Amino acid sequence: MDQAGAETAGFLCSFGNHMNFPMATSEFYDTLAPYYHLIYADWEVSIGRQSRALDAIIRSTGGPQPRSVLDTSCGIGTQSIGLAQLGYDVTASDLSPSAVERAQREASQRGLSIQCSVADMRGVHAHHQRLFDVVIACDNSIPHLLSDADILVAFEDFHRCLAPGGLCLISVRDYATLDMNAQVQLHHYGVRHVGGTRYVLLQVWELHAPLYDTTFYVIEHREGAQPITHASQATYYAVPITKLMRLMEQAGFSEVRRIDGKLFEPVLVGCKRPEPAQGRATNERPHL
Repeated sequence: MDQAGAETAGFLCSFGNHMNFPMATSEFYDTLAPYYHLIYADWEVSIGRQSRALDAIIRSTGGPQPRSVLDTSCGIGTQSIGLAQLGYDVTASDLSPSAVERAQREASQRGLSIQCSVADMRGVHAHHQRLFDVVIACDNSIPHLLSDADILVAFEDFHRCLAPGGLCLISVRDYATLDMNAQVQLHHYGVRHVGGTRYVLLQVWELHAPLYDTTFYVIEHREGAQPITHASQATYYAVPITKLMRLMEQAGFSEVRRIDGKLFEPVLVGCKRPEPAQGRATNERPHL
């Protein structure tokens, strides 16, 4: 789960230092869970748009239509809800208990049956203990894993969760297209109005390559009251997409490829090789 800023208009600028404070990834999203939908200009529209895009990628692989999906970083349910609305059998998990709680609530309010639970993506196979047709990890969640070794552990677990012939979809930022030179950067996510409350959303990035700390500020300004600022911090690994593709291959995925233009960020797709056809064993020598 990550900030889906490419679906909103924004800008980037650099400025001086600001305070630094430690926060675990789960706490980062626990704090953001009540406001996360505001990152999108229209969350309901984004739910539909993203699910249709993911569905198109899944269907493009050919063969029998997959039905079961494991969302390994479901957040508040953006992808899980949309795929369930399209008829997929969705199981969802995330590191953040508050995000999972909200995802379950949002699904129930829409009359959807989604099994949501708390799990680290590096341990989803032991947690869920079943196989799926599709495994997804969207919204730049993978770069919360801060080393190649940790990413490989997650990818290997995704591979274990897939039935033979299954599909893995991962959406990530393309850091190669971003200006990663300015040490401190501001990324603006927009202004939202909900009832009589104005919300201003922005991120501050502090780079220490190949990692960067991000502080997400949600400024909540109710009419007639002083504004309140909510701040959450997490660390990301600005991992190149080419490296992620190599790690997917190392984890056992075949036909690893990049797809652009479907979601607001690139999608990496890999397949789990189908089981070989059971041929008739024979010791007979061929006739020459």
